[in-house]
Amino acid sequence: MAPRLLFVYLSSLLLLSLLWESQGVSSSAVSIANGQSKIAFPYGSRQGSLRPAECSPRCAARCSGTAYKKPCLFYCNKCCAKCLCVPPGTYGNKQMCPCYNNWKTKRGGPKCP
Repeated sequence: MAPRLLFVYLSSLLLLSLLWESQGVSSSAVSIANGQSKIAFPYGSRQGSLRPAECSPRCAARCSGTAYKKPCLFYCNKCCAKCLCVPPGTYGNKQMCPCYNNWKTKRGGPKCP
């Protein structure tokens, strides 16, 4: 009886994992397709992937961890209006949006938070 229950349990786990993969849900951000790696980027983190109306909530999330909310929101919204993307998270990840990353101040510092 025990081997039969173990077989049923393992079979159901295998079936669930196959269904999970067929739904397109992957445990990693990198998937292999046709011999080439393909990186899955979160929505809104690639240049031009947002609409202007989506900038404000994205910037609110981006600036949620700073003590300087007003300037952060101002510059984030300005950068989003130009680039139409906001990097994920509250800090870093600017490499995902090159326009956001490469826009500099007169002094050469980063313009976008």
